[in-house]
Amino acid sequence: MARSRHPLGNLPAETTSFVGRRRELGEVRKKLTTARLVSLVGPGGVGKTRLALRTAADLGRGFVDGAWLVELAEVRDGALVTNAVLAALDLRDQAGMKPLHILLADLRNRQLLLVLDNCEHLLGAVAPLVAEVLAAAPKLTVITTSREPLQVPGEHVIPIPPLQVPPADGTAPLAQLRHNEAVILFSERAGAASGSFELTSSNQAVVVALCRRLDGLPLAIELAAVRTRVLSVEQILDRLSDRLALLTGGGRAALPRHQTLRATIDWSYDLLTAAEQMLFRRLCVFAGRFTLEDVESVCTSNELLTKGTLDVLSALVDKSLITKEDVRGLACYRLHETLREYAILKLRDAHEEELLAERCLEHYRTTCLRSADQARYRLVEWLAWAELEIDNIRAVLQQCLTRGDSARGLDIAASMKYYWITHGTTESLGWLDPLLASGEASPVTLVRAYYLRGWLSVLRADPAAARPWIARAVATARETEKPALLSESLSMAATIENVAGEHEMARRYLDEAEAITPGVDDFPARIELVQSRAIHAIFQRDLATAGKASLEGVRLSREAGDLYQLEAMLRNLGMLGVMSGDFHTANSEFNEALRVARTIDNRLAQSYGLAAAGWYAANTGQARAAAQLLGAAEALGTQTGADIMGPLVPLLTQAKEWAMGALGSSKFEAEFKAGNRLGREAALRLALGESDQVELAISNGDSGLAKRELEVARLVADGLSNKQIAARLFISDRTVATHVGNILNKLGLNSRAQVASWMASSNH
Repeated sequence: MARSRHPLGNLPAETTSFVGRRRELGEVRKKLTTARLVSLVGPGGVGKTRLALRTAADLGRGFVDGAWLVELAEVRDGALVTNAVLAALDLRDQAGMKPLHILLADLRNRQLLLVLDNCEHLLGAVAPLVAEVLAAAPKLTVITTSREPLQVPGEHVIPIPPLQVPPADGTAPLAQLRHNEAVILFSERAGAASGSFELTSSNQAVVVALCRRLDGLPLAIELAAVRTRVLSVEQILDRLSDRLALLTGGGRAALPRHQTLRATIDWSYDLLTAAEQMLFRRLCVFAGRFTLEDVESVCTSNELLTKGTLDVLSALVDKSLITKEDVRGLACYRLHETLREYAILKLRDAHEEELLAERCLEHYRTTCLRSADQARYRLVEWLAWAELEIDNIRAVLQQCLTRGDSARGLDIAASMKYYWITHGTTESLGWLDPLLASGEASPVTLVRAYYLRGWLSVLRADPAAARPWIARAVATARETEKPALLSESLSMAATIENVAGEHEMARRYLDEAEAITPGVDDFPARIELVQSRAIHAIFQRDLATAGKASLEGVRLSREAGDLYQLEAMLRNLGMLGVMSGDFHTANSEFNEALRVARTIDNRLAQSYGLAAAGWYAANTGQARAAAQLLGAAEALGTQTGADIMGPLVPLLTQAKEWAMGALGSSKFEAEFKAGNRLGREAALRLALGESDQVELAISNGDSGLAKRELEVARLVADGLSNKQIAARLFISDRTVATHVGNILNKLGLNSRAQVASWMASSNH
């Protein structure tokens, strides 16, 4: 039975109906038949994002690697645009390669549709990035939304107007009005808000007048429609007309559309209670998503009590002024960018900007410091929190840099250690280095920051750069008499010297750590010493000592719940199995390490685990699986910016040679490329024995299908008719029929259902 196939990408599900835009959708589709960069340009609130998402959803299945959304509204620093794209594409900055190089390496051979949303405040960074990725990735197509064009070569600009409004004379019959875009949007949203609204002959005139008064702007229409819960359409029109008349001196002249939207938001804001107004304007202090706990900590006061915050927040959601979404079962909230800009103005008018910025900074500093020591013991939950809050944390870090507040900035940056080493190795240097330049922070924070900076250099395969940082950590811990931190820093220094090839120096650091640690009741110091001891023994080829230390590390990590260290200790044991020739024990330890790496979503460790699984497959006569696993390991390494290092390198070279000898060069290359395309989750299932051999990816060379035939086969599997496929791929029905016939002949199949089964089993 064929498994269901889910579309690739990260497009969010639509939570409300999509209204109209048939002409614009057709124009975008037509442009994309020849253009690789299409920019949807228009004012805030005109509906650019919804149009881009609907287009991407419609066309995404025609792209081998799907459609992907990059939300830039919450990115405040142009230097982090590339990081935002990496995160959206589920790539990781986890080693020494620059984020741009990771991105280009990944996109080079992928065929996907990339949507960059809300570019206007980052044009200086977005424009050159788009130009560079389009030049490097010939199969890439980009849609941007912005208030102005990117102005890069090859850009096709489509101005996005407001929704179509009905004629002013009121002669349009009711049946015709029910097909008008602006009227449909108002009627649907009003019906959802009030539960009873319906367009009738008795209210059609006032609805027409309201839609025209709002210039067909979707955001303005939605803000007005939600008020039908408590006001009639006539009341809404009267109150809005009064507000708009103030801007035209009481005349009937048309306003510029941005003023119409501003007046509508003003009107909606004026209808809020004092508490709702206060909370709404204060919410703009969050750069990204925020939770109820964030709001209660940052936005409450004597006038807005914590006890009633949820009720006020719920009221703002009900009035469509903020958006609620669920992230891993947690309720989160965000502001539409246009409404955020308005809230910022209101916050300034209330003279609360500095107060709220300070409270936000202190909230995240306190939260980060409070969670830092416990992060390693609940890493899965902590990383989920960090991913949710990272835009807010970046904003307060930038605030610290701007203010010259390095002490609090380092408190935050050093506390985010596990996020940086699993998500942002290169990004972290952009925060730590300027903050550390001043050297101002508490002794504990300075030691942790110096230690982290050294560790990050090790992850970047640069032990020479790590040395001065870890030396500062050792000196500061020694000077301020922090024995636990001194022990931990000495153990890391020993590891760095071993990696650098200075084993005698490593021994001296290790001896001092061994002398200090027994008198310190501190798990981080103890586990770091055990790891350093194991690594030193491995470099000395003292397998007995290395094994004893690693087993102790596994026990300690399990007892403490430290999954990051548990994975590292298990990987040590796997490597020791390889070095001693015990292949099956090695595979068992590597297998468990890979399961832990999957649990904590450590992509760098996963790439090592896939490589180890490929090595084992080659050594046990599974040449095809070996080739694919080695290909998958290479792909995942590219997606984290890392190369395999250490003792595994010669073993993987040997594994490739064995698999190539068994399969032949051309067959090996085809299977290796199939592994490159396998996808991370599928590769992990294969490595962990969770998929059958029949589920191994089938390469293009096996199927004999051309690129266009694969695209058609994918759409056949999705259940599309020849006519639907023709419309999706902009080819004729006859051409589709020819492709389907070729597919059936090449695969030796008799029906479209069999094509669907083949696509499901081949992971294409």
